[in-house]
Amino acid sequence: MARLKPNELAHSNGHPTKKYQSTQESNEVVKTDYSRWRLLDVKGRQTWHYLDNDEETNDWPQSIADKYHLGLPTNLPDLPAAKTPLQSATHALSFFSELQLPPGNWACEYGGPMFLLPGLVIAWYVTGTPVPTSHAIEIKNYLFARQNAADGGWGLHVEGESSVFGTAMNYVVLRILGASEEDARLIKARAILHKLGGAVNGPHWAKFWLSVLGVCEWDAVNPVPPELWLLPDWVPFAPWRWWIHMRQVFLPMSYIYSKRYVHPPTPLTRHLRQELYTEPYDSINFFAHRNSISPRDNYHPKTWVLNSINWALVNVWNPYIRPNKLAKRAEDWTWDLVQREDENTDFANLGPVNGPMNLLVCYLREGADSYSVRRHRERMHDFLWVKNEGMLMNGTNGVQVWDTSFLVQAVVEAGLATDPRWKPMLVKALEFLDDQQIREEVRELDICYRQQRKGAWAFSNKIQGYTVSDCTSEALKSVILLQSIPGFPELVNQERMQDAIDTLLTMQNPSGGFASYEPTRGSEYMEYLNAAEVFGRIMIEYDYPECSTAVITALTLFTKHHPTYRKEEIRKALDGALRYIRQAQRPDGSWYGSWGICFTYAGMFAVESLASAGETYENSDRMRRACHFFLGKQMEDGGWGESYKSCETGVYTHHAKSQVVQTAWACIALLEAGYPDKGPIQKALRLIMSRQQPNGEWLQEAIEGVFNKSCMITYPNYKFIFPIKVLGMFAKRFGDLEIL
Repeated sequence: MARLKPNELAHSNGHPTKKYQSTQESNEVVKTDYSRWRLLDVKGRQTWHYLDNDEETNDWPQSIADKYHLGLPTNLPDLPAAKTPLQSATHALSFFSELQLPPGNWACEYGGPMFLLPGLVIAWYVTGTPVPTSHAIEIKNYLFARQNAADGGWGLHVEGESSVFGTAMNYVVLRILGASEEDARLIKARAILHKLGGAVNGPHWAKFWLSVLGVCEWDAVNPVPPELWLLPDWVPFAPWRWWIHMRQVFLPMSYIYSKRYVHPPTPLTRHLRQELYTEPYDSINFFAHRNSISPRDNYHPKTWVLNSINWALVNVWNPYIRPNKLAKRAEDWTWDLVQREDENTDFANLGPVNGPMNLLVCYLREGADSYSVRRHRERMHDFLWVKNEGMLMNGTNGVQVWDTSFLVQAVVEAGLATDPRWKPMLVKALEFLDDQQIREEVRELDICYRQQRKGAWAFSNKIQGYTVSDCTSEALKSVILLQSIPGFPELVNQERMQDAIDTLLTMQNPSGGFASYEPTRGSEYMEYLNAAEVFGRIMIEYDYPECSTAVITALTLFTKHHPTYRKEEIRKALDGALRYIRQAQRPDGSWYGSWGICFTYAGMFAVESLASAGETYENSDRMRRACHFFLGKQMEDGGWGESYKSCETGVYTHHAKSQVVQTAWACIALLEAGYPDKGPIQKALRLIMSRQQPNGEWLQEAIEGVFNKSCMITYPNYKFIFPIKVLGMFAKRFGDLEIL
């Protein structure tokens, strides 16, 4: 595979080849041959590969899943028009089953955030990592495809308005990978960047990466002292109390900040110094811009508490007090914790933000040719995804366990799991979940502040290996449901199920609710120290209706099959979790969602919790209020459509158009609640079925997911999973009526 070395990407004109320069300056699209891309899935580890020659292409034929994800024709046949819900669900499953990968899981794009690729590409550049030509071409294509047409910038996520963070960072990526500063699209991007004040108005994470690259000064970066990691555990704001993603990002960031690493100047970075700012680089007082930020980026403004601490660190601690011995001790300890993160995840790391940072830390500590750097370089490909628009960086190394678990449950709920046609697909899914259960603890988990994980499932795969409460719960439910069907193999025995229960019972908060990766460890007052600026609710774990419901339903299902195991502890856990769900309901009957958009998503889960406890529309005021909330948001065409703006504002905001996925969520909630009138639900299912394509698929609509209130993320498989589920649920409740 051809690769571009960093020095080939850093010519003074910024182009790898003359041919590519001419095409970019004329705004022509250069694409790879999509018939040569292949997705390799080995035990849930997914990587895309570009085959250079015909022999390789012939030896490794392109699969239907490859073609689908790349936007190529799948040539799957058109099916007879579906007139009933079960016909529609069966058509959808006929299509979606063709996308199952050999290990038994499903894959998809998990994109949306526009700040992930920049960290990776800058890390590649400064560590001298060769970039495959195919990857460079398709990353550029993706960024140009996702450029906001109106003003030429990029936002925090693909549907967001242009910001300094998105525009400055993605502009840098395009220049590193060979786009010309004279490209009309980059000229337009510079215009909006300068209109927003230039890169000095970027948030903390932008200034960090730009300083590493050498196109910003460390004086503009607010402190990330590694000394924090030396604080005793009893300190209320010690890092072990932070939310895991914040913790694992600020860990390598603090090491790099302490070293003040700057990549040596190159012709490209000298050009970027002039392109990113509204005044000459040498005239900028970067120190005066530590707290400068564009209003579009300032979702969570820094508090006076954080500003005061930063002032003391910058003006007193760093220049006058900080002992070199203490600094070295802090750097050594953060390095040790970085190594533990690499060891515990086999260099896959928690996610695509800390992964490139850990790569850079290993490069600084052990050198370009070290084992750790080589492994990180390999692992970066786990996050990359190719689609019809180009190559993006996923929000994790996949959604393997999560989506596979949901698909299994959808098929069971739809009443299709006993159909022999789907048994091979479901057995493969069960085999995958069996293989992906985490069977051992990490080494010295207390030292690296890890949550118990034996018996758990991760969001993506067991290599990444982080316990997640709802992923464990949904996978456990799927295993129990399948293994309860006569003729299905028992792959996960009772002892392993009990391991999962044991881990789940360690994750409940005093409120009764459940968070995501671990119980809440710190006070919400720690949000006063939120330095990320672009995200909300990022400093600690929180209770979530979605996670709490997953645990409630998993514990309930497990108890039905194994009623004596830890009976009293499970009863208390269920009582507490249900109490939290009831208290979290708003007066209007809704619940705020943190992982999907937004009130529609959380409401579906919360209603399922109440239903598991025997509450229905007929006997529960809570259920009636929930149903009335949903019905009050139904649109004229029968569907539901909620904008991501709901997540940002905390107020339900209609989308301009109804959405298939959200319509399915709302109808699932109404069916779970036992809402007696089939009319509104039938009208909604008519809309879902009317948008189904002749081959059984649904087309991608608006973005589905969210994290930290302000950043949206895609879940493309939801458009299959939840319609299949709701169509089957309706048929079981009201009969397989002719709707279309």
